[in-house]
Amino acid sequence: MTLRTTTFAAALAALPAATMADSFSATVAAGHPPVFRWVQMVDQAFVPAVAENLEGTGHSVTFQGLYGGAIAGVGEELEAVEAGLAEIGICQSLFDPAKLAVHNVTYYTPFVSDDARTISDLMDELLSTDARMQQPFEDNGVVYLGAPVAIDDYLLMTNFPVESLADLEGRKIGAPGAALNWLSGTGAVGVSGNLTTYYNELSSGVFDGVIVFASAALPGKLYEVAPYITRMGLGAQYAGSLCANADWWAGLPTEVQDAMLAAADTTSDWYLDALEGAVEAAFAAMGEQGATITEAPAEMREAWAAGMDNAAKAWAEELDANGQPGSEILSLYMETMRAGGATPLRDWDME
Repeated sequence: MTLRTTTFAAALAALPAATMADSFSATVAAGHPPVFRWVQMVDQAFVPAVAENLEGTGHSVTFQGLYGGAIAGVGEELEAVEAGLAEIGICQSLFDPAKLAVHNVTYYTPFVSDDARTISDLMDELLSTDARMQQPFEDNGVVYLGAPVAIDDYLLMTNFPVESLADLEGRKIGAPGAALNWLSGTGAVGVSGNLTTYYNELSSGVFDGVIVFASAALPGKLYEVAPYITRMGLGAQYAGSLCANADWWAGLPTEVQDAMLAAADTTSDWYLDALEGAVEAAFAAMGEQGATITEAPAEMREAWAAGMDNAAKAWAEELDANGQPGSEILSLYMETMRAGGATPLRDWDME
């Protein structure tokens, strides 16, 4: 009896710890509050999809969402996941450019495509398969899960009418991260900001306008303080995605990993469907609330694009000098977008 007990105990000890457990827990961090769709997708799509995918496997995962800066501010999610403060996070390259530099390629290439689904599909492919795009995740101790956060076409919201680029001269315009570069050549004064602060900065007069997108402008009620909306066609963008702590991930059974990866795909579909349905609804709702919405004429868009500094080339060359594949990623992105039917107003990689 003692021999059998000892042998059984030894066999248990030899098993990987993860196979002995059937219940796991994960904290999910997001700096933005759940009013925004890329945070909502966690509880409304990812969590239920994981549960469904795990049915019959004997495993389960309990999630706790800590949003709105409860555990990590905007741009701090990657660090929180890397440190193990959260197992999963919405890791935002837009607000963490030092660590996820090459992932910001879309924000250095405006006026390329206004199709968020195209941007999402391409970035998901690159982040899943291209070693150069995966390296920043590996360097920071996280694993790419998926569910890329594609942002709908950026526009201009101001507290003054914009009839020409000359109207921007001397105006203080808030913009996120690398999007500040888009204001070069317009005469506007670019000021760094993000959605959590835009409303107060506009209402207090710190900003005269912001570069933003319709699906967030509506829930953020920006039309109340910046009622002039100019659809500039600055382009859809990639801002971040779900990532997991690498050590935690490595300790999960294959069935749980597979369930989460499949759930991330489901979440991406949910997010894009919801986004596409929300964009025009947002314009309609803001118009009903008194916003003045205008479509920028082609000549204004062309003049804006032509007058910009080529920040993409400068960004790529700086990354090259630091041993990162900036020019390679810039060319890869632009060539793939053109091959997919996009018609950029400027070929940023060819100048």
